Amino acid sequence: MSCRKRCKRGIFRFAQYLFRLITGTLNTDSVEDELELSAVRHRPEGLEQLEAQTRFSRKELQILYRGFKNECPSGVVNEDTFKDIYAQFFPQGDASTYAHFLFNAFDTDHNGSVSFEDFVMGLSILLRGTVQEKLIWAFNLYDINKDGYITKEEMLDIMKAIYDMMGKCTYPVLKEETPRQHVEVFFQKMDKNKDGVVTIDEFIDCCQNDENIMRSMHLFENVL
Repeated sequence: MSCRKRCKRGIFRFAQYLFRLITGTLNTDSVEDELELSAVRHRPEGLEQLEAQTRFSRKELQILYRGFKNECPSGVVNEDTFKDIYAQFFPQGDASTYAHFLFNAFDTDHNGSVSFEDFVMGLSILLRGTVQEKLIWAFNLYDINKDGYITKEEMLDIMKAIYDMMGKCTYPVLKEETPRQHVEVFFQKMDKNKDGVVTIDEFIDCCQNDENIMRSMHLFENVL
């Protein structure tokens, strides 16, 4: 088996492992067993730094790193692997575009790969960050060209990507114009000064003060 195939298979196994950890189906005994079976090869100073910078415990970081490094020895994930993971999790739809946008959000230094540090920093915000931290991360996801503003076209691109990924899982089945209709509603509420773009302040203020928009954010959280 080629290195690339082994890496892809390993990252998918890591994603399953991460899912068990997040959902609580990885119990304490199995955590201890995993740590006893294999020494974690992360530099102590690096691990301590990540523990200080994230909301993960040292034990959680050790588990995450073991799954990440052992299965993908290069220590980084590229976009193709990211797309493969989401294709496995959402076989009923086309997850490639959403995976592309999500990969870019995790690839904070825009070097074409996501390191363990990149991944854990983003994951910490999405799973355990404050509401404001999560909204800032979401804003950066929607701000595709990273110019500090969200345009209607950018929001539509993300929304279409989410619906394409969900495929036939939505009920009732969505009409083709549904993403655009939803974006029109969101944009009218967010673009308070009607200048055609949404700033980060407008985005956060609107989301925090609109119950319907906050509920809609759960779609983003659930597909992640």
